[in-house]
Amino acid sequence: MTTAQHKIGSGFGATTTAAEAVAGIDLTGKLALVTGGYSGIGLETTRALTGAGAHVVVPARRRQAAEEALDGIGGVEVGELDLGDLDSVRAFAERFLATGRRIDLLIANAGVMACPETRVGPGWEAQFATNHLGHFALVNRLWPAVADGARVVSLSSRGHHYSPIRWDDVQFTRGYDKWAAYGQAKTANVLFAVRLDELGAARGVHAFALHPGGIMTPLQRHLPREEMIERGWIDEAGNVLMRFKTPEQGAATTVWAATSPQLDGLGGLYLEDCDVAELSPEDAGGLAASGVRRYAVDRDEARRLWTLSAELTGVAAFA
Repeated sequence: MTTAQHKIGSGFGATTTAAEAVAGIDLTGKLALVTGGYSGIGLETTRALTGAGAHVVVPARRRQAAEEALDGIGGVEVGELDLGDLDSVRAFAERFLATGRRIDLLIANAGVMACPETRVGPGWEAQFATNHLGHFALVNRLWPAVADGARVVSLSSRGHHYSPIRWDDVQFTRGYDKWAAYGQAKTANVLFAVRLDELGAARGVHAFALHPGGIMTPLQRHLPREEMIERGWIDEAGNVLMRFKTPEQGAATTVWAATSPQLDGLGGLYLEDCDVAELSPEDAGGLAASGVRRYAVDRDEARRLWTLSAELTGVAAFA
């Protein structure tokens, strides 16, 4: 497989902050939509984009919490959206489309990680449904409002190394593993960007997926303390042992993906540390130190997942 997954020498890196990634870029007059843009790295993404002049729409499952978190940040509006509920996705999209506005930057940031087995909708596994299918339906329903030349950013994770798409049991009906389910959902986030970039090419719309880095945020809320100790993230006293990014650093690759002129003309790529990622070695087992798995940027896999997602959600913006 030929690939453009090669570093471009952006000049940024793992310690770059979101504010640094957008420095010198004027987003005045641009509209950005950031799911989950009120917590963790999503909040820092919103801060950076509004700081550069953008107006940011933040769809949120917990509207009151979102409004409280965003209080004092100008240029932000909050809307109600539950990605695990396709009726909620449809309602949000209809309300937005009725405003007649265009979206210049669409950032699929919200998600869940390694949660206990949970079923949503017609019995779908919650991580695949929330992280992937909800965003799939949202972007497809909002497609008429996506501006020509827009960018779509899909937050994945190095966790995609845990699992490709499990075509024989996507919904984990034959036994649940929270990390395999997370891995599959994060692989889906990459494949979504790969296929959307192909489909949006005629309108100059480009899509990127990314690993934001390891950050201590509310995303870890489902992990028992004992498991975080076992993984070497914290010690018995709760002190952080690993070198995690700050939320401001964790949001940097998202902001860079959404706004950097260095990415003009590129798309369908997986990014990390504010640069294009390399492919992971074929023999790298488990969670590799960096890079993207070949199966996550495979165009045939991306097309197959797009077809399945359209069938499951009943939503398709492209004939």
